[in-house]
Amino acid sequence: MDKLQYISQGADHRSQFEAIQKALDGGCTWIQLRYKNSTPFEFHHLAGRVRVLTSHYKATFIVNDNVLVAKENGADGVHLGLDDMSVRDARSILGPDKIIGGTANTWEDIAKRMAEKCDYIGLGPYRFTQTKEKLSPVLGPEGYRKLLGKQKEAGDRTPIYAIGGIREADLEGLMATGIYGVAISGEITRSADPKNLIQRIYEKLEPTIENSR
Repeated sequence: MDKLQYISQGADHRSQFEAIQKALDGGCTWIQLRYKNSTPFEFHHLAGRVRVLTSHYKATFIVNDNVLVAKENGADGVHLGLDDMSVRDARSILGPDKIIGGTANTWEDIAKRMAEKCDYIGLGPYRFTQTKEKLSPVLGPEGYRKLLGKQKEAGDRTPIYAIGGIREADLEGLMATGIYGVAISGEITRSADPKNLIQRIYEKLEPTIENSR
């Protein structure tokens, strides 16, 4: 799986779509559609448009929370919060080949996700972020180091992504904790030069890989 996920932002359909277009133009190859304050019709319609767009860019398309919207629009998978549908039920709806990721904040959450056999875990938040209204306790670098150490002791290799207020300047320290990758939203959305920003991010996430993005 790609080491960078872009999580969409925007208060309305248009700003969401434009932010996703900007991220794809900049070189992101993994898009998670997160549009919390929409009507069911708006979310479904936007998901359909984003599916067409990501297919054009050959990018992975994940829907946040809504399994049925993911299925009906042919998404590559879904990301489930701790209070959302179970991974087992989502798998029964989406099938064995779709990507299912799950949120975690504590070791108990990670253990639950490991037992559920998520394809990846989104662990956070790294720092305070305004993207989420109900924010779990902030982890910081030391929190990631401790939790990833426990995962290693458990012999589990589920890819874990850091999430929550992450900036380019955080990446070297985060990668040193053993994290697999990162999910970034605000910094990419606000960037005046997303192509160069995303290029630098990939280089820091995969320093040994010559990147042609």
